[in-house]
Amino acid sequence: MVIPTEDSVITEMTSTLRDWGTMWKQLYVRNEGDLFHRLWHIMNEILDLRRQVLVGHLTHDRMKDVKRHITARLDWGNEQLGLDLVPRKEYAMVDPEDISITELYRLMEHRHRKKDTPVQASSHHLFVQMKSLMCSNLGEELEVIFSLFDSKENRPISERFFLRLNRNGLPKAPDKPERHCSLFVDLGSSELRKDIYITVHIIRIGRMGAGEKKNACSVQYRRPFGCAVLSIADLLTGETKDDLILKVYMCNTESEWYQIHENIIKKLNARYNLTGSNAGLAVSLQLLHGDIEQIRREYSSVFSHGVSITRKLGFSNIIMPGEMRNDLYITIERGEFEKGGKSVARNVEVTMFIVDSSGQTLKDFISFGSGEPPASEYHSFVLYHNNSPRWSELLKLPIPVDKFRGAHIRFEFRHCSTKEKGEKKLFGFSFVPLMQEDGRTLPDGTHELIVHKCEENTNLQDTTRYLKLPFSKGIFLGNNNQAMKATKESFCITSFLCSTKLTQNGDMLDLLKWRTHPDKITGCLSKLKEIDGSEIVKFLQDTLDTLFGILDENSQKYGSKVFDSLVHIINLLQDSKFHHFKPVMDTYIESHFAGALAYRDLIKVLKWYVDRITEAERQEHIQEVLKAQEYIFKYIVQSRRLFSLATGGQNEEEFRCCIQELLMSVRFFLSQESKGSGALSQSQAVFLSSFPAVYSELLKLFDVREVANLVQDTLGSLPTILHVDDSLQAIKLQCIGKTVESQLYTNPDSRYILLPVVLHHLHIHLQEQKDLIMCARILSNVFCLIKKNSSEKSVLEEIDVIVASLLDILLRTILEITSRPQPSSSAMRFQFQDVTGEFVACLLSLLRQMTDRHYQQLLDSFSTKEELRDFLLQIFTVFRILIRPEMFPKDWTVMRLVANNVIITTVLYLSDALRKNFLNENFDYKIWDSYFYLAVIFINQLCLQLEMFTPSKKKKVLEKYGDMRVTMGCEIFSMWQNLGEHKLHFIPALIGPFLEVTLIPQPDLRNVMIPIFHDMMDWEQRRSGNFKQVEAKLIDKLDSLMSEGKGDETYRELFNSILLKKIERETWRESGVSLIATVTRLMERLLDYRDCMKMGEVDGKKIGCTVSLLNFYKTELNKEEMYIRYIHKLYDLHLKAQNFTEAAYTLLLYDELLEWSDRPLREFLTYPMQTEWQRKEHLHLTIIQNFDRGKCWENGIILCRKIAEQYESYYDYRNLSKMRMMEASLYDKIMDQQRLEPEFFRVGFYGKKFPFFLRNKEFVCRGHDYERLEAFQQRMLNEFPHAIAMQHANQPDETIFQAEAQYLQIYAVTPIPESQEVLQREGVPDNIKSFYKVNHIWKFRYDRPFHKGTKDKENEFKSLWVERTSLYLVQSLPGISRWFEVEKREVVEMSPLENAIEVLENKNQQLKTLISQCQTRQMQNINPLTMCLNGVIDAAVNGGVSRYQEAFFVKEYILSHPEDGEKIARLRELMLEQAQILEFGLAVHEKFVPQDMRPLHKKLVDQFFVMKSSLGIQEFSACMQASPVHFPNGSPRVCRNSAPASVSPDGTRVIPRRSPLSYPAVNRYSSSSLSSQASAEVSNITGQSESSDEVFNMQPSPSTSSLSSTHSASPNVTSSAPSSARASPLLSDKHKHSRENSCLSPRERPCSAIYPTPVEPSQRMLFNHIGDGALPRSDPNLSAPEKAVNPTPSSWSLDSGKEAKNMSDSGKLISPPVPPRPTQTASPARHTTSVSPSPAGRSPLKGSVQSFTPSPVEYHSPGLISNSPVLSGSYSSGISSLSRCSTSETSGFENQVNEQSVPLPVPVPVPVPVPVPVPSYGGEEPVRKESKTPPPYSVYERTLRRPVPLPHSLSIPVTPEPPALPPKPLAARSSHLENGARRTDPGPRPRPLPRKVSQL
Repeated sequence: MVIPTEDSVITEMTSTLRDWGTMWKQLYVRNEGDLFHRLWHIMNEILDLRRQVLVGHLTHDRMKDVKRHITARLDWGNEQLGLDLVPRKEYAMVDPEDISITELYRLMEHRHRKKDTPVQASSHHLFVQMKSLMCSNLGEELEVIFSLFDSKENRPISERFFLRLNRNGLPKAPDKPERHCSLFVDLGSSELRKDIYITVHIIRIGRMGAGEKKNACSVQYRRPFGCAVLSIADLLTGETKDDLILKVYMCNTESEWYQIHENIIKKLNARYNLTGSNAGLAVSLQLLHGDIEQIRREYSSVFSHGVSITRKLGFSNIIMPGEMRNDLYITIERGEFEKGGKSVARNVEVTMFIVDSSGQTLKDFISFGSGEPPASEYHSFVLYHNNSPRWSELLKLPIPVDKFRGAHIRFEFRHCSTKEKGEKKLFGFSFVPLMQEDGRTLPDGTHELIVHKCEENTNLQDTTRYLKLPFSKGIFLGNNNQAMKATKESFCITSFLCSTKLTQNGDMLDLLKWRTHPDKITGCLSKLKEIDGSEIVKFLQDTLDTLFGILDENSQKYGSKVFDSLVHIINLLQDSKFHHFKPVMDTYIESHFAGALAYRDLIKVLKWYVDRITEAERQEHIQEVLKAQEYIFKYIVQSRRLFSLATGGQNEEEFRCCIQELLMSVRFFLSQESKGSGALSQSQAVFLSSFPAVYSELLKLFDVREVANLVQDTLGSLPTILHVDDSLQAIKLQCIGKTVESQLYTNPDSRYILLPVVLHHLHIHLQEQKDLIMCARILSNVFCLIKKNSSEKSVLEEIDVIVASLLDILLRTILEITSRPQPSSSAMRFQFQDVTGEFVACLLSLLRQMTDRHYQQLLDSFSTKEELRDFLLQIFTVFRILIRPEMFPKDWTVMRLVANNVIITTVLYLSDALRKNFLNENFDYKIWDSYFYLAVIFINQLCLQLEMFTPSKKKKVLEKYGDMRVTMGCEIFSMWQNLGEHKLHFIPALIGPFLEVTLIPQPDLRNVMIPIFHDMMDWEQRRSGNFKQVEAKLIDKLDSLMSEGKGDETYRELFNSILLKKIERETWRESGVSLIATVTRLMERLLDYRDCMKMGEVDGKKIGCTVSLLNFYKTELNKEEMYIRYIHKLYDLHLKAQNFTEAAYTLLLYDELLEWSDRPLREFLTYPMQTEWQRKEHLHLTIIQNFDRGKCWENGIILCRKIAEQYESYYDYRNLSKMRMMEASLYDKIMDQQRLEPEFFRVGFYGKKFPFFLRNKEFVCRGHDYERLEAFQQRMLNEFPHAIAMQHANQPDETIFQAEAQYLQIYAVTPIPESQEVLQREGVPDNIKSFYKVNHIWKFRYDRPFHKGTKDKENEFKSLWVERTSLYLVQSLPGISRWFEVEKREVVEMSPLENAIEVLENKNQQLKTLISQCQTRQMQNINPLTMCLNGVIDAAVNGGVSRYQEAFFVKEYILSHPEDGEKIARLRELMLEQAQILEFGLAVHEKFVPQDMRPLHKKLVDQFFVMKSSLGIQEFSACMQASPVHFPNGSPRVCRNSAPASVSPDGTRVIPRRSPLSYPAVNRYSSSSLSSQASAEVSNITGQSESSDEVFNMQPSPSTSSLSSTHSASPNVTSSAPSSARASPLLSDKHKHSRENSCLSPRERPCSAIYPTPVEPSQRMLFNHIGDGALPRSDPNLSAPEKAVNPTPSSWSLDSGKEAKNMSDSGKLISPPVPPRPTQTASPARHTTSVSPSPAGRSPLKGSVQSFTPSPVEYHSPGLISNSPVLSGSYSSGISSLSRCSTSETSGFENQVNEQSVPLPVPVPVPVPVPVPVPSYGGEEPVRKESKTPPPYSVYERTLRRPVPLPHSLSIPVTPEPPALPPKPLAARSSHLENGARRTDPGPRPRPLPRKVSQL
């Protein structure tokens, strides 16, 4: 064995500091600055102390002190850092193996209690520091007197602290702290109460009157100034009261000065007021706790600087032997004086002197108070004109004892004149002697002294002249009996002596002088009991000598009297005030006692008393005797020893017989039962309380075995009947306890004799469950003496006895006390924990001491298997209790490890008994189950998880105990293998517990335990042909265990590999592999879920992970309850993230599982027990609320209707009414409130480092409000901080997929609404359409431009192709998540010509929208229109569309691409259409343009004519005739041109000219018109011709400003109009490899023809705000520049429409404001019938003014549906009828027709009240009539061939009649059936979930 040479404290310090070092750095990382710095200081302190110890120059005491400091700091740091409590003995760490477990428990408990509950100090001290008196007009010196005053008893309780202040109110001696600091010492706890006050009296030294002139009198007087008080209760908070300002008061009448402090305390305001100068006293006060030595140590600086000590009056609560005091306290009370012939009362001053027997004045024995040196004389303060002055001034006279005899005090009285001379005239004196002739001192109390008159020149130096005179009224000295003349004058003082040497008691003096008065001995002994205890202890040794002297003198006569007096003195020392004098008596017995014969008398008298106990009626005196037996025996033993020494051991046998007889009497008295009265039992209790103290005395004279037998006989004589007095039972047990703690019991020989008696009594009490605390203490002491590994025969025999007697009852006791509820009060709870812990420690000690032989004997002692079974069940249950975390405090790891070591050792012994006795035919399920359950919770204990320990701690544990988990795991495996076919009893019950064990990250344990699952599967397969139960239990438990943080990736792999290997040769291999694969996949998802949940904030990763797990439970596992649980977890996540729409969709999943039935459902999650109907109703209302908060009102309306139907069916009209009102409010919100259109982003997660549910998958995510691509990308990078953002949009290759990294690929995509019906309808407000644009979206689009073939540097548009990628999702957005996985992607390429057509269509649509908004005054200003016009015209003039002409209208292109003839014609038509729109736009622009922008307008007009000429447009009619309008082959860009009626720019007057630029415009809400001048201007600009057959009508366009064509084009690249000569550089030159060129964001591109200028968010907001003057215009917080659109015209080109598209795709900021209802009953602009010239026949109404009155038979045909359903508004061939609300985003032009309408290319019938037949063309399949708007929401599910119907809660029957306009949010979904057929699902068909919920 290696013994380290260095001190154990140093070793501990070194290892602890190493551990702290790591944790200290972590504190810095966690930003716990306070603890970081405190620990830094402590560590430096410890290192400094360590150096001192290592140097080795310390004294023993200093070393002890240093170690105490070190361990205190180590314990503090361990506690702060949450480390383990270290058990210590004398500052050194204790090895738990070297001491018994009970002793270890006590050490831990002691340190724990010390830490938790600091011991209440019994002694307290008040520190006072005087700082200054703040007063405006001082000018005189002051005296300040502090004292403590008890207002309850109305007396001072302390001496005075006296200090002097100078004229400035500051201490006179600032350099001497003891002069202005004092410590009021020895305050008891009873004196810390609110009626104890600190009183401060202030006396000024100066003239009689405060306001007298300086020259009035030169004599100085002490005069009252003021008083302040403070309750000591104000200091009990423990804080230092620095700079406390006390208010100073003065009495109104000077004669009440003596009680001013009482008046202030009682708040008698009429008797005092603030001092005239409004003074304040600045002091510092602090209350200190502990004995004075402790205070000296802890506040050494206070004492080193100097502080005066102010004592309590009289002795302190505890009188210490050796304390020397001789203080006489004199209080100058009052006087009564005559006027003395004067007309006014005297000003009396008292002067005091102490005069010795020789007549000399004693110097420096008058103390005014601590802080001031003693003086030789005292002058009282003077009260003005007062013949009955009251002073109440306390003085201390510390006169030595030798000067006391013969000394007296003289008081001289003088009248102080206020005249100029200021004389003090003597007019009388008094005196009082300090000691009487018989040696007694002046008695305490008030003395009224006689005032002897005298003259001024009387000589008082000769004391003999007046000492013969009487000094006090009623007291005369000696033989002087002359009668005093009656006098009214008197003087009162109060005296109080505090002396350890002098006495005022005559009886005490008589006893001590017994030899001078032998006749008074009996009387003196009788009076001894009446003498005050403090007088007796002062003269303790003298008194004892006197008593034993009297006993020696005449023992026959005085024996019993002396015995009684001795008993009185012994019991006096039991008093807490005098218990410190016990050592004095012990010293007396050892060193001074000389009564060698006293033992005979003492034994005789004691036996006489014991024999009388059973007969005596009054037991009080006998009980006093029994109480004193310890010291009586001490005197007996010492006396016998003295006698033996003197006589050489004579009469030894006689002495033994006497003692035996005495003890026989005791045994007889103890064996008696109390009959009726309890006096006898009280006497028995008193004897038992003090009897154990006698053992040590007996051992001085007798052999150990003899004494043990005596004690055994004595204790054995106690009655065992339990119905006797309970208090006696407790005392009896205390006696047993003291016996065990005594020196006698420590000897093995005596212990073996006493143990059976001790165990017998313990057994009785434990059986009754009484006095458990005492029983626990006794047992602990019993085991403390039995050390571990003690193989002595005696110890083994003792263990035998204890096991046989106590093991069973000990187990039952622990079970009993742990099953009780814990007490509520903290004190009782501590006591409860103490007793439980002690019993546990005793049990563990016993088990640790048991050897194989003991266990074998124990198991053999059970006669039947039933008894053995009960014992095993009992001990297993107790072990489970011991393992509980609450059994020991959190930081008691040492104790827990010891306990676990004992438990596992015992379990290994008992498992053999289990195997031998309870297998095969004797199999007992309960006991085996208990065993396995114990083993599992043993392994799972937190204190055994070594992975959580620091390396050093882990190493220590492994060295000492090994890994106990592995040991127990091997035992479990072994026992499991022994079960055989009985294993079936534990399947599936033990799957969960064993799974929990395998999840512990201990490889050996996992390798041992995982194969058990294979065994379970095998046995389950044998029993039922499958292992469904095993699977179900595994899955259920995995979820709960992994959510608690158990398990890891290694475990998943190990589980998979071990079990797959195990089942290789099994017949059921396939189903086994399936099960293992399922469980492994579940683990993957659960681990991902757990990792995600560790994040602080809710993010997409958390939600996506929960969705993945939820779907797994639904589709693969069909676990309904888990599915529902995760639905609610997902719901909570959405709520936390404020994803209200997603939260509603999530809760809808649960709602769909329920039906409207009355089936009762059990309580589940947060739902109470209720019917299915009630729960579904609750869910509906919650979902509606969330849809409302998510502004998804259309969805809420459906649920409102569903629940309203239920209310209606139950005739619940009250709730029905509420529901209808709610529904109405949702409709109002649709029309009145704005909502933003979100952006959508495609995100690819590539690389193996992503969680399983994201790895190598792509998703489309619905962005947050206002979230642009940059913000979204940043958010994703924050969620995945280790991810690398890919800078291109190309599909990654396999290397990226397999990389050990994380790659993110993000770009914006455009949503493609599945149904265009609502979007194409005319008259549907934008507020309604906006919902359908971004909801229920399955398909998204992304465009990427590229060059194919040779790139023409002059005109890049010849080779600019667009790659269009379409993404199809597994579920529509929005849904239960903000993102869904992409299921399918399609890629097509668009030719340069098709791209050009699309760009022009989009730009035309944008122009129409802006013109419409401007006309209907939806714009606040005209800037957007100005910029758009400028951008198009300027680009066209400087290149623009002419680039298209160069590219596609040249002969070479037409010849080389004959198949593009129709497309070329379409492009030409769009260019001409754009010119017409521009012309009309300019007309409108002129009407509204402000004056300062007129030059720009003029420039635009000029440029427009240049543009027309560049396009070769002279007369529109000619051009239009030359260009083919209709495309019979059904080109993807179908032109639907017609000739509608022409309307002037103001939208009100019809212009009956046949000009190609006569534009009809419909203004729905405005009846105002343009002036004639404006109309004329339009005519002038456009060059109208009446011969033109072609009239263009504007398609109704949305009122969402330039954002109208939302999602109609790619958010990335569709702008491919030619750029001008001064446009941006070519694509290949500038953007070939840049991130912008990858089109990740439309906003990041530079301005060019391809990449138009992005519109800032503020500008987009501006567009959305443009509206009617009565409506909100824009954000009032926007500055003017923010409200303006980017005015740079040079970068605007024909693709400005695309630019608008870019803006809209980036996310609408605010929905357009809802217009007010029109004031007119019918607007003339609602519908316009068109005059359509055609070759077939002219309209009879040609040239006439058409009516604008809406007709019920008129309707609008929506025209063809485009091949590409996303290009909203991209096929129009006219200018919109500029309606603010009747907007359309359809892909065809909605023409207005009347009875003679021109045939359309492919007309689509629309339901109207009176349908009009429309001819059909065969080029395109017409849209079916029954194709309706999709319902506002549905949970779309992808299937292989067919669509899944709507969720149950959302399915609405298809109405036979179409809804009226505007369409209701509820509609049939037949169109989705067609669309569903187009979608294919490559994945497997999900396993269906059961329709009903099983009682959930």
